[in-house]
Amino acid sequence: MSEEKKGFFKRLVSGLSKTRANIVSGFESIFSAFKSIDDDFYEELEEILIMGDIGVATTEKIIDNLKVKVKEQKIKEPAMCKQLLMDSIKEQMDLGEAAYDYENQTSVLLVIGVNGVGKTTSIGKLAGQFKSNGKKVVLAAADTFRAAAIEQLTEWSNRAGADIISSKEGADPASVIFDAAQAAKARKADILICDTAGRLHNKKNLMEELKKINRILDKEYPEAYRENLIVLDATTGQNALVQAKQFMEAADITGIILTKMDGTAKGGIAVAIQSELGIPVKYIGVGEKIEDLQKFNSDEFVNALFDVPQESE
Repeated sequence: MSEEKKGFFKRLVSGLSKTRANIVSGFESIFSAFKSIDDDFYEELEEILIMGDIGVATTEKIIDNLKVKVKEQKIKEPAMCKQLLMDSIKEQMDLGEAAYDYENQTSVLLVIGVNGVGKTTSIGKLAGQFKSNGKKVVLAAADTFRAAAIEQLTEWSNRAGADIISSKEGADPASVIFDAAQAAKARKADILICDTAGRLHNKKNLMEELKKINRILDKEYPEAYRENLIVLDATTGQNALVQAKQFMEAADITGIILTKMDGTAKGGIAVAIQSELGIPVKYIGVGEKIEDLQKFNSDEFVNALFDVPQESE
């Protein structure tokens, strides 16, 4: 494991400390308190998972999966369920092979989400990471409703060494996307990352705007691989799930960036979102630095949640 990865895993472990206190300490007491695996045992486990914001539907899937494994493997000791439970959660969160295909071809990342979740910051961090991996990156500042968003993205573009296409506050976001697509093609960019407005309270306009942006990208940049990422704030727990469902009405969301995992006791939402919406968590953020946003890895996440050391540490 590289030094950077080790550092991130340590930050992930400390970032998940509140969630761990919420969920895992409860597990430990159940595994030691119960002498046999019965309905009461499963009920207690269920309660703790739901309290950790894993959600009712996902919890049921995890417990059903656990029951099947306990039966198949003829397990009698509650303590032996810990690894099975971890495996069951990992299975719910597996990304599949093609999760990051866009990194290896000309791509457009359309990044959506409500204001205040860390959208512009996440775009800046991704731009910095792609750039340090030798990619040519263009940013599109299509959140034209907030002057601060344009300024913030411009600052990140300078920091990352990425080109930026922007307009003045109040400009038509779709025209910024049009210009950015032309610039990305002309400059032979590897990745175009588009920031968008996050005004969910004005849902109808926002949805129309996203549809218009999608149409422009389909028409002007059809050769680019498309990835639509939604940024969600982990500290909002189940509300993040509600937001994701609303945005799914306007865009075909292909992945999730989950921010502020370092400040929440509701880290279980990462499991719930993936399981209930069928959309993979692709990146998680545990801090302010560029390297504090990393690709999601279900093994690492569950090991950090249960405070199990990573191999090769």
